Amino acid sequence: ATAARRAGLPPVRPHEIADAAEKLATEHDLVLVEGAGGLLVRFDETGATLADAAKALGAPMLMVAQAGLGTLNATALTALALRTAGIDTPGVVIGSWPAEPDLASRCNLADLPESAGAPLLGLVPAGSGALPPARFRAEAAGWLAPRLGGTWQN
Repeated sequence: ATAARRAGLPPVRPHEIADAAEKLATEHDLVLVEGAGGLLVRFDETGATLADAAKALGAPMLMVAQAGLGTLNATALTALALRTAGIDTPGVVIGSWPAEPDLASRCNLADLPESAGAPLLGLVPAGSGALPPARFRAEAAGWLAPRLGGTWQN
């Protein structure tokens, strides 16, 4: 809601996300819908969230977690919200794995699956979003588990 308001645009609605994803699915093998800010960030004044968009799609949601201190709690809360909403999740990926992880980050690798109630399915290196597209594509399989089409092993 905040981004749309600041841009002077109408808020996005869950059905619009679902419609766009369904259209893309007719042309592509895989469609990813990213939700910035988190599962329960409101899109509009009605309280619609990314969870509503996932329910409209009937799609599972891959959790993306932070690496460091506080992620176990945030991930457990997200997993609880997903279960409460009846949304399946195949697992969790750490979205920005530091080049030199601290103690909390390293320990979270062992504890995150329990907090998530789902397996750890990958570690995306910090800064990888800035890679040139060809290099990103070439390296991405090494960041994700076979269940997500990659080669990464926990």
